[in-house]
Amino acid sequence: QVQLVESGGGLVQAGGSLRLSCVASGSIYSINAMGWYRQAPGKQRELVATLTSGDSTNYADSVKGRFTISRDGAKNTVYLQMNSLQPEDTAVYYCNADLRRSIRSGRANYWGQGTQVTVSS
Repeated sequence: QVQLVESGGGLVQAGGSLRLSCVASGSIYSINAMGWYRQAPGKQRELVATLTSGDSTNYADSVKGRFTISRDGAKNTVYLQMNSLQPEDTAVYYCNADLRRSIRSGRANYWGQGTQVTVSS
């Protein structure tokens, strides 16, 4: 059993900042990568940022220079620092993990329930 729990969402004015957290728990052997995705009403879920175990990062063009992804490996936790937030960033943000549950298991993807981020003008 693997569980991802997000936190840190909320209401913020344009230009403000928020930090999202995602904690992975349960049966986990190793984590290859963790990341953040978001989905606004009426739109497809899109990639925001990813971070691999080798510290490679990938960001959506729309958030480059404003968002930063990082992790705390000891706690299997990933963060998303969001600065200079704009109304267009309003969405439900989902945590994703690419991991192995045991030495005998292959990689699989897991998702959190999501946390709402609302940016007002």
